[in-house]
Amino acid sequence: MEVCMPRPRRTQISLEDTPYYHCCSRVVRRAFLCGDDSYSGKNYDHRRGWVESLLFELAAVFAIDVAAFAVMSNHLHLVLRVDIETANRWTDREVLEQWHKLFKGDELTHKFVKGELVEAHQVNRLKHSIALYRSRLCDISWFMRCLNEPIARQANQEDNCTGHFWEGRFKSQALLDEAAVLACMTYVDLNPIRAQLADTPEQSDHTSIQLRIRAALKGEQPSNLLPFIGSECDNQPNGIAFSLKDYLQLVDDTGRIIRNDKRGYISENSAKILTRLNIPHDNWLKLTTEFGKLFHGPVGTLQELTDYCEHLEKRRRHFASSCQHLRCN
Repeated sequence: MEVCMPRPRRTQISLEDTPYYHCCSRVVRRAFLCGDDSYSGKNYDHRRGWVESLLFELAAVFAIDVAAFAVMSNHLHLVLRVDIETANRWTDREVLEQWHKLFKGDELTHKFVKGELVEAHQVNRLKHSIALYRSRLCDISWFMRCLNEPIARQANQEDNCTGHFWEGRFKSQALLDEAAVLACMTYVDLNPIRAQLADTPEQSDHTSIQLRIRAALKGEQPSNLLPFIGSECDNQPNGIAFSLKDYLQLVDDTGRIIRNDKRGYISENSAKILTRLNIPHDNWLKLTTEFGKLFHGPVGTLQELTDYCEHLEKRRRHFASSCQHLRCN
């Protein structure tokens, strides 16, 4: 039996295969991240606002987009898209300006941003710093570090304690194609309904689906989330090549089925969507209720998993056996 040891995060990210990644962080101690904690008798709902506010602040700094999120009582789900094109388009000054929004930098980087003369012997050090910061600003590990560490410090201060707040490592899995991305987004967006914390997607506080529904009612899309740009816009990289209307319908249909007290079914339009994605109806329901249990690594077809593992020089191991849940074979 092969023992799967934790792997460095860099060996799990392959932008050659996909820019989309599902990340999950869980708290390590008994006290909840948010909601009512029966152990302490306290309510921590306000911490959900901490997480959501900081999440959008970081998305405005990093070259990383938020496609979906759900802040739960003891864990956080994110679907992130690494926007390597934007990171590469930033000028050297823009890289430092973005970095300084989160970190102090040093005298040299501030001198360059102000347009002051940089001495010849300092040029190589400056170039090294710019290259380092550019890579970090499109690095999921740095994004999650900048999200989790401040929240942990705030929570520890509020609880008047020290020690770990989050588990040592956040979990990350590559979403290798459109079906994997949409299935994972739906799974994340429906977390509160599965946990019976909300009756409908629009009542699911601190989730991306609630923000998308509220914006859609105004004929808009949330400015702080990766937009849906429609399947006819495949040539535009900064958006999900899928119809927002279709996605909202699919999430609503699925949420109705998940709820035990509400009659639901897959509508004709949603059925067409699943057919186009080559996902059987029964598989879809399993995906959107058990995604986290079904997949413990990259998600995609057998060929996509093979390519991903070859690029990262890792074995497919148990990943291949779970690909049958995603599509028709």
